[in-house]
Amino acid sequence: MACDLWLVPLVDVLSHSPDNPFRDDLALYNQVLASRGLPEMPVYRFVPGLSGAVEPIAAFDYDSLHFLRRAYLLGLTGLDITPVDALGGDYEQLLEMFENSAEQSHLVWHFDHAGAYVPIEFAAPLVEESLLAAGGPLGSSHGLLRELQAVAPALGIDPGNPPAPTRPLGPTGLEQPFGPPLDDLHPFARERHAWAGLYAAATRSLHQGSMIVFA
Repeated sequence: MACDLWLVPLVDVLSHSPDNPFRDDLALYNQVLASRGLPEMPVYRFVPGLSGAVEPIAAFDYDSLHFLRRAYLLGLTGLDITPVDALGGDYEQLLEMFENSAEQSHLVWHFDHAGAYVPIEFAAPLVEESLLAAGGPLGSSHGLLRELQAVAPALGIDPGNPPAPTRPLGPTGLEQPFGPPLDDLHPFARERHAWAGLYAAATRSLHQGSMIVFA
């Protein structure tokens, strides 16, 4: 199963439009952010050629995402980060044993297929019933980027020279396979596949002023 990562620029012509398909989501995010004493979603003036458009930035399969989350949790808890051929019970055990740590992680504590990351700094993912009903925890692009940078060395990645994400040519079907490139023989190929997509999205989210959504 696969998912796409989309960038949604937080610009006035979209955010203030009555036809904005994300209008209800933005209102909910603002409500939750305000309840936590955090700033509301930023809205920037649209600048042609600089602000970007609503676009897919990357795609990867859910297994690759869970492989990456497993690697991050192992590193976070001081355990050896070792490659595996398939997700087994150790990942579920990690989530159970280190649930408190997992709940503080923007990378780990997030829905696979919905929810968003926003370019606002906050320590841990925001989780409320209203968010879970609408799409999942709200993550910080700042926090996501920090965690990706933290796990990068263990995966053989230099964040200063990151691998390019695999970009979809069109919307990716839920049942469509979207694993790492066939010529990627690295022992952490799956982890690197998801890492590259999330890193590109988080970087653009902060530099461009966009939120990241799963589709």
